[in-house]
Amino acid sequence: MTQLLTSTARTPADPGTARQHWEIVDGWADEASPAQLIREVADDAGWSAHETAADDAGSGSCRLLGPAGTFVEAAWGPHPPTAPDTLEWGTPPARRYRFLLRGPAPAPLTELATRLGRHTAALTAGEADAIWAAMPLTRQFAEPDDTFPGWALIFRDHYVENSVGFLLGMERAGLDPRWIYALAKGDRTRNRDRVHAWFLRRGYASDVLDNSVINGTAGPELQRHALGVLADVERFVHRAHEAGRRVLVVDDGGLLAQGYGSPGRARVDAAIELTVSGLKRIEAVGALDIPVVNLARSGLKTCLGYNEIADSCLRRLRAILPGEKFTGRRVLCLGYGTLGARMARGLRAVGCRVAVVDTDPLMLIEAAEHGFETYRSLPAALAACRPFLVIGNTGEAALAEADLPLLPDGVYLAGFATKDFSVLTDGPLAERATPVPGVGRRYALPHDRTVTLLGDGRSLNLFEYEGIPNRGYDAYRAGTLIAARALCRRPEDFPIGAHTTAVDRIIGESGLFEAYYDRYLADA
Repeated sequence: MTQLLTSTARTPADPGTARQHWEIVDGWADEASPAQLIREVADDAGWSAHETAADDAGSGSCRLLGPAGTFVEAAWGPHPPTAPDTLEWGTPPARRYRFLLRGPAPAPLTELATRLGRHTAALTAGEADAIWAAMPLTRQFAEPDDTFPGWALIFRDHYVENSVGFLLGMERAGLDPRWIYALAKGDRTRNRDRVHAWFLRRGYASDVLDNSVINGTAGPELQRHALGVLADVERFVHRAHEAGRRVLVVDDGGLLAQGYGSPGRARVDAAIELTVSGLKRIEAVGALDIPVVNLARSGLKTCLGYNEIADSCLRRLRAILPGEKFTGRRVLCLGYGTLGARMARGLRAVGCRVAVVDTDPLMLIEAAEHGFETYRSLPAALAACRPFLVIGNTGEAALAEADLPLLPDGVYLAGFATKDFSVLTDGPLAERATPVPGVGRRYALPHDRTVTLLGDGRSLNLFEYEGIPNRGYDAYRAGTLIAARALCRRPEDFPIGAHTTAVDRIIGESGLFEAYYDRYLADA
């Protein structure tokens, strides 16, 4: 948080009644490091820090001297103790500080405050160490060798703590941090700004390539930003190739859908695909000219990853509706695939009466034989039951405009896959929606009905939330690193196209599953 204030206070350094300007910056620092942060900010700006003073309580002050005799008075002090801001925390934990910058000229104050804001927003060294300690399998399989020093990495995923752990693992395995380009997918994850600031401090390039751009639903501002990002990605690929490095993409299909896996653009050399929606994007593009290791449909993600994803979805759903009754009430589950089946079982476990909609007869058979009511279409389900909650797990447009009049008044909609409720987020109704901060958006429908879309229309477990616990995604991040090492060590062993069976074999032979069982499940 940065605020600009003005004052007419007198100071010994500025006699008379000259107008004084103030900047307040709140941020995080490890214990006893605020003065070091101030010095780093001064050095970055070409200033120098003098007359530094500090006390045992964590408060301090100093004078910053700039060019042409400019100066700024800096002071800081700790906030009252607060709960940790991250899933993991060190000992002693990171502390929140308030920094006060004061001087006669607003321009240098604004510059210094902006730089200080970037520094204090970043995860602290202690927080990053705690995240790394919470991912023991990623650490175990990140032993350095000669695979990655000749590669560069473009990593596009959610800006969450386990992404920090994965990139630390890639560094430990031998990847130079100066050759890492991280891209956020645009989800409103809880600490996305802190992760972004930490990536920059670590030496990575970091930006946003929003999923709406990939899906063709972005507005003009996001499209303009994406053009600049994609141009920068191309420059990164060209620089890597000129330096004799090959380029690996770890992504959800976003960059490959933009042509980076085909001739004619800044072609990368290999890719790891993380999501089913990404596979669909790749299939829509057509032929690839590079090998793609498909983790989205691997046994690792299906058997281990989706259990953790479903758990995070259910926890977020209950947390965003803390005053709502779930037990005994009707819920409609759209889609009974890998995630949908787990969601249906989880909701039933808390006492909900769950009905399932799916267009695949085999999925309907499976759902019915597990005791769920089943329907071939949403209109058929809404004609037979009156849910208080509809959840989407399909990754496709599960709600059509013709279905809107059938929805019960006041129903909640919760999407856990891309596009399920896009008829609301991408259509004309979006302009008439009423934001409910921290919850979602309420839509006025014909016939005096309202519906509330929870979150921002994207995966609800990533809306102002951290998502999956670090230890919960530890195995998947370790498996991604194992697959990356196999692909980058001998890319010639992977023909052009997508590979699923190979990655199952590679991860199976690596010892990851044995290590997972011994670490998290075995009693001995």
